[in-house]
Amino acid sequence: MSKRRYSVVLVTYGEVEKLSVRALWPSSRKIIEVITRKIVPLPKLLLYMIADYRSAKHYLDWKLHCYRSRLVEINRRQALGVEAALRRNPRFAGENDEIEVADAYYFVKPYLEEVLDRFWSRSYGIVVVPMIPVESAFSCGPACQMVTDHFGENHLGLVRVVRGLWKDDELHRLYLDHLFSSLPAAWQGAKGGEKQGLVLVIHGTIVKNRKGEKPSVFTGLDETMEFFRLMKEKIMADPRNVFGEVKLGCLNHSRGGEWTPETVELALDEFAREGFRSVAMFPFGYFADNSETDYEAKKLLDRSSADRKHYIPCVNDSPVFAAWLASRIATEIERLDVQREVFSDGPSRK
Repeated sequence: MSKRRYSVVLVTYGEVEKLSVRALWPSSRKIIEVITRKIVPLPKLLLYMIADYRSAKHYLDWKLHCYRSRLVEINRRQALGVEAALRRNPRFAGENDEIEVADAYYFVKPYLEEVLDRFWSRSYGIVVVPMIPVESAFSCGPACQMVTDHFGENHLGLVRVVRGLWKDDELHRLYLDHLFSSLPAAWQGAKGGEKQGLVLVIHGTIVKNRKGEKPSVFTGLDETMEFFRLMKEKIMADPRNVFGEVKLGCLNHSRGGEWTPETVELALDEFAREGFRSVAMFPFGYFADNSETDYEAKKLLDRSSADRKHYIPCVNDSPVFAAWLASRIATEIERLDVQREVFSDGPSRK
C-alpha cells in the first residue's frame, strides 16, 4: 500500500490576539452571521450595527481590565502537541503514512474554510475536530455546516467531523486528574465541617425560542445536562474528592429566547446561601481558556462572597490531553478509511 497523507484540523471559535476595534469588527460580524442568525433572523444592516456595537463594547471592556485572550495561542499549541503525539503512533512513524495537524477558527484567521481548501487537494483524508466537548448547532454545528456548504455532500468521501467527545470515559478520567491535581494543598486538608463547593462551567444553550417553543436547531441541551450529571457523579465518588456539592454554571447570551437557567451566578448565590465559604470553579465545557472562562466566569467567582476562591484553568495544552486527543483522532482516521470506501467516488488522493 502506498503512503497516504492525512490532515487534521483543530477548530474553535477564535478570538482576536491583538486587541483593537479594527481587529474585532470582522470577528464580531462573522459571529453574528454564523451563530446569531441561527437563533434570530436579522436584516443585514442590523447585523452590522449589532456587530459593531459588540466590537466597541468588547474593546472597552477588555482594554479597561487589561484582558488578553489566549484562545488562539492555546489552540495553536494544542495542534502542535497533538501532531507530536500522532507522530509517535506507529502508523505515522518512519516511512509509513504521513500526518499533519493545523489550527483553524470560525471567527478569526486562519478560517476553517481556508484551511480545508489548503488540505483538500493534497490529503487522502481530513479529520476536523471541534475543540468543544459538547456538540450543538453553535459548537460542532458550524464545522459540520461549513464542510457541507463548502464541499457539498461529496465531502463524506474525504472529510470526517469528530463528535461525542464528552462521552469518552478517558476524558472523564483526564478531567478528574486535572481537577484534583490543580487544587492547592489547603483544599485537601480543610478543617472539619468546612463546606467546599465546585462550580462546573459550560456554555449555556437555548431552552425555548422567543415564541416560547422548543428551538428548531439542535441546541445540545440534553447532552449538556448528561455531561454534567456524569462529571458530578464521578467527582463525588472519587476518593480524592473534597467537595460537599457540585453545581452546574452556564454562561448564557441574552438574545434568542430563554437560556439554561442553571447559571454561574445562580450557582454562586446558592453556595453563599447554603454556607459554602470555599468555592472552586472548573470550565469543564471548554478545552481551552478564553474570554468566557478566564475572564467572564472567573470575574463572577472573584466577585462572589466566598472567603476562599480558586479558579482551575481548562486542560489547555496539557501533554496528557494532547495524547488522549491524538488517540481519539487515530481512531477517527480508521473510521474515515471505512467512510471513504463507502462514499468516495473519485480517485484516491495521496
